[in-house]
Amino acid sequence: MTHQLRIENLHVAVAGKPILQGVNLSMNQGDTHALMGPNGSGKSTLGMAIMGHPIYEVSEGSIFLDDQDLLAMAPDERARQGVFMAFQRPVAIPGVKMADFLRHATTNVRNPERKEGEELIPMADFRRELKDRMGQLQMELEFARRYVNDGFSGGEMKRAEILQLAMLQPKFAVLDETDSGLDADAVRLASESIAAIGGESMGLLIITHHDKLLVHNPPDFTHVMLGGRIVETGGPELARELHGEGYQRIRDAYPEAEAENQTMAEADTLVAVEPEN
Repeated sequence: MTHQLRIENLHVAVAGKPILQGVNLSMNQGDTHALMGPNGSGKSTLGMAIMGHPIYEVSEGSIFLDDQDLLAMAPDERARQGVFMAFQRPVAIPGVKMADFLRHATTNVRNPERKEGEELIPMADFRRELKDRMGQLQMELEFARRYVNDGFSGGEMKRAEILQLAMLQPKFAVLDETDSGLDADAVRLASESIAAIGGESMGLLIITHHDKLLVHNPPDFTHVMLGGRIVETGGPELARELHGEGYQRIRDAYPEAEAENQTMAEADTLVAVEPEN
C-alpha cells in the first residue's frame, strides 16, 4: 500500500500572528518534495505544524495521513504513525545515550500500541541493526554511546538526525534545513546518506535554501513558499533556478504574497527589538 500525506487549506498562527495562509500539499510515499522560499516565508512553520508543535496554532484546514487525522493526534502519536521531522536546531538530552534513545523510539514506531515499560526490541537484534545503519552512514560506533546532542557540533547534530531517520524508517520525513551550518563535504555526505536510506519506502519533504542537499535527492516536485502560501510548483529545474538566480522572479510574479512576506518579516523584527518589561 502506498501511503499519502495530505495537507488542505492549512492556516497556522504563532502567538496570534498568522503565518500559514491556506497551504495545500499532497505527498505520496516514495516521492521527494523540495520546499524553498525566502527567510520568514513559513517553511519551518509548515514542518512544525505537521509534527504538532504546541505553539503552532492551526486555525483552519486539515492534515491527513491516509484516513488518519493528524491534527487530532499528539506529536508522539504522529511519530508512532510514521511521521518524522529532522529539526534545524535539535535539543540536547544530557544523560540519555543515543543507543538507548533509538532503541525506545524504534520500538515505539514499529509497535505503535506499546505502553511504556513493555518489552523493547531484543538487544542483540537492535545492536546488529544499529551497527549496520551506522556503517551505511559512515559513523563511528562510539557515537551511539554519547548523550543525545550533548556537546555535539552542528554537523554531529545533523548526522544524529539522519541516524534517527535511518533507524525509524518513517513513512514521511520533514527535513528542516538539514544542510544549514554544514561545510561542503558535510552537505555532500548528508545528501548521500539521505538518498541511501530514503527510496520508495519514504516520502521526503526537504526544506532548503540551496540545491546541494538535492544533488542525490532530486525532487519530483519543487514548491516555492512566499508570504505563508505555496505560490509556485515545478520540478528539479525550479530548484536549480532558485539556487542560481534567487527569488526575485518569484517576488515580482506574486506581489501580494511578497507584500505579506514583508509584513511578516517586519513583525518578526519588531518582536526581536521589543525591550523587556
